Amino acid sequence: MAFLQHKLLLSSLLIFRIIVEVSSRGAVYTPPSVELLTGRFNHVSVNQGFSVSYGASHVRWINNGSYADLSLDKASGCGLVSKKKYHYGFFSAAIKVPAGFTSGVVVPFYLSNKELFPHNHDEIDFELLGHEKERDWVLQTNMYGNGSVSTGREEKFYLWFDPTAQFHEYSILWNNHHIVFLVDNVPVREIIHNEAISAAYPLKPMSAHATIWDGSQWATHGGKYPVNYRYAPFVASFGEMELEGCILQQNSSTPSCSRSGLSSLDPVEGEEFAKLSQQQITGLEWARGKLMFYSYCKDTSRYKVLPPECNAK
Repeated sequence: MAFLQHKLLLSSLLIFRIIVEVSSRGAVYTPPSVELLTGRFNHVSVNQGFSVSYGASHVRWINNGSYADLSLDKASGCGLVSKKKYHYGFFSAAIKVPAGFTSGVVVPFYLSNKELFPHNHDEIDFELLGHEKERDWVLQTNMYGNGSVSTGREEKFYLWFDPTAQFHEYSILWNNHHIVFLVDNVPVREIIHNEAISAAYPLKPMSAHATIWDGSQWATHGGKYPVNYRYAPFVASFGEMELEGCILQQNSSTPSCSRSGLSSLDPVEGEEFAKLSQQQITGLEWARGKLMFYSYCKDTSRYKVLPPECNAK
């Protein structure tokens, strides 16, 4: 009898522990089924598609360059930049972020042309933000077009998985019709290229970037929870890269493919990429309904007059 009571007590404690751990990470959700967009494109080894942009001593190539570990410590962060520039395309990375206390650590995967157009650059961002609560991470998406950096178009999401436990795919589809942010192929955000957003819609060629850096001053309530380097180094792993699209030819302003019309020959500008499928729409609605906790379009304290695309929704 005593043995049975002891066993029941252990079972109860295990269930309690599981509940506490799940509660500390928020609600657990299962995403709807969506088409595997990442399955349509080939993987590129990280060292084939990217060069080191800074912090070379903090970059470690894994498995002959198929993967790369990027580390942040008190001395430096580091970054990679794609060897080619693209007028539009599909860009994806499998990422595993550091575990433990990661407040202030930022792991971005993004597109930018700041080096080419410093005063009117474009940018499309995925940013994984280390949270002040241990083991928690937040996903932020953002976009700038034609130097519109004074208008942040951030949206923030909780994740439905532990991003430190294994690799997960973060993908950007960018063409003349829309920009779609996808996590494990589930769309979490769509920016439709319409008249309301046209002045700030990215259209100039961009490079892909993968970095890790100290975002203490803005990522944690204005520096309230800065990076604690007692827990360094912080290591983010990247792999399974996909870079597919309209490549800017060297010493030319002309892309190597046409972006006019809906050509079925264009890998990311054709009809099947012009709008979301019904499955993808269902996934988008699920992600935004269950996981999004901040949108600039609802931030009336920040914007007394909301950006025009907010009113067009």
